[in-house]
Amino acid sequence: MPTDPKRMRELSPGEALRRLGSVPIGRVVFTIGALPAIRPVNHLLVDGDVILRCHEGAALMKVVGQVVAYQADLIDPETHIGWSVIATGKATLVEDRDAIARYESRLRPWVDRDMSYVIRIHPGIVTGYELVDNGDSV
Repeated sequence: MPTDPKRMRELSPGEALRRLGSVPIGRVVFTIGALPAIRPVNHLLVDGDVILRCHEGAALMKVVGQVVAYQADLIDPETHIGWSVIATGKATLVEDRDAIARYESRLRPWVDRDMSYVIRIHPGIVTGYELVDNGDSV
């Protein structure tokens, strides 16, 4: 295991979103009853928006219209090199049937449930950081 500390480098919002879109899973962060809640979910990145599917009765359905955060990362457990991105924005319910059909064909549920709802997070704030070796150039 490496013991040398890594250097943290800030990513531009565009690079951060590109990296978020390069992985299939992340975590949506929201509040329920003023307490923090986190759910791992798979996602799509479409035109800078994070697209999620969920089922009726899902906790995430209760936060439609509220600000949430979406976090994804890819960090090597041995080298400790990688990145982490957080996209923060309002969660909205997608209601356009054509858009829903497009997202349903591209975003398959990982659990055996009827995921008939689609939620879009339009990020107003995107932050990302990369962990690199101290010797790597920027």
